[in-house]
Amino acid sequence: MMPVSEIGKEIMKQRLLFLVCFWLMLPAAVAAKETVRKGDTLDLQRCIAIAMEKHPSIQAATATLVAGESKVGQARSGFYPQLSGVAGYSRTDPYSTSGASLGQTYDTYSSTLSLSQNIFDFGKTSTQVKVQELNRDSSRSDLDSIIVQVAFAVKQAYYGLLQARRNRDVSREVVGQFQKHLERAKAFYEVGTKPKFDVTKADVDLSNAKLNLLKAENAVRLGQVTLNNTMGMPEAPDYEVVDQLPFQRVLIDVEEATRKAYERRPDLKAIGVKKRSLEQSIELARKGYYPFVTGSASYGWGASSFPLDQGWSFGAQLNVPLFSGYSTKYQVEEARANLDVLTANEALLRQTIHQEVKQAWLNLQEAADRIAAAELSVRQATENLDLANGRYASGVGSPIEVTDALVSVSNAKLAHISALSDYRLAQASLEKAAGEK
Repeated sequence: MMPVSEIGKEIMKQRLLFLVCFWLMLPAAVAAKETVRKGDTLDLQRCIAIAMEKHPSIQAATATLVAGESKVGQARSGFYPQLSGVAGYSRTDPYSTSGASLGQTYDTYSSTLSLSQNIFDFGKTSTQVKVQELNRDSSRSDLDSIIVQVAFAVKQAYYGLLQARRNRDVSREVVGQFQKHLERAKAFYEVGTKPKFDVTKADVDLSNAKLNLLKAENAVRLGQVTLNNTMGMPEAPDYEVVDQLPFQRVLIDVEEATRKAYERRPDLKAIGVKKRSLEQSIELARKGYYPFVTGSASYGWGASSFPLDQGWSFGAQLNVPLFSGYSTKYQVEEARANLDVLTANEALLRQTIHQEVKQAWLNLQEAADRIAAAELSVRQATENLDLANGRYASGVGSPIEVTDALVSVSNAKLAHISALSDYRLAQASLEKAAGEK
């Protein structure tokens, strides 16, 4: 039996956890307008904080944790006495045979208070409590895992939106450059130094650039929708985001990152807790072989008229399972098999964690190298464009040369933006693989 003082402490802990979870699960609509206002500027950390408050998957996992805490309380109820009351009334009119009456009509009144208490069950109730406590701890690890996943999804959407915004800026710049080239070609054509072909080609190039700009602007809108959903606010008002793509190389020891991942990954912790729960489940199933003792007491009133007679009884009962059709044996085997499945899943998850950390680290190094190469490409393409514009302005260049140079600059800038975004995403992937929130 658990001491009364410890039981009181546990009840207070349950109530405190329930209150905390209740506030976490307040409907998003209550504070949606206060979280993001139109025209606000959000950085990545604020976006993640909003998602922690409003994302439905986090609210669902929090509710699951509350349910797990309630199951612990249900299991602990086996330590307490069970009290019940019964009251009854009946009116009897005996039937007659062969014209002979068998009795008079009479009323019956009864009421009983019954008390039962588990006296000894070879630790079955305490084991059930341990199982539910471990299941609750597993739910807490599942909540941590979902928090990591939601944070990673927000990072993906955030960096994706920044990349789309930068790509749109490049498309706008390209449109402006083609517009200037068209005006220059028209000026040369009007004075007779360039053929009509130059004007026509510049006009076509400008139209294609405008089409690319339309696609880029739509990509920004789609990125905004994606970020809103990952934050759990699909109807969020218009807001701005802080550009957090600037590059700063981070040196990471992959072996140390892998070691930390094994220690911190909440999904790996959840499997470890579930394994301990299944080990307790095996013990619980084995206790089906053991007898248990219960005590009972009752006090009642009853008679056919008032005042009612009083009566009481008390006693103890030893229940010995003699044969249950091998049910206990199969329950033990099932629990052992489930433990074997979870052990294999744990080994598989450890392999997956090692792969995720290694892959994210390699992507991080590759993206960093691409950033350096892309920066050089942007400088070279810009110099080539300046040369092409100078040659065309002096009358010795061709419009095709200018177009190729403009496209090269655009592609180089887009490749540089992609490398910056990939580096940030690789960082986020490495943090997720290591179990960081």
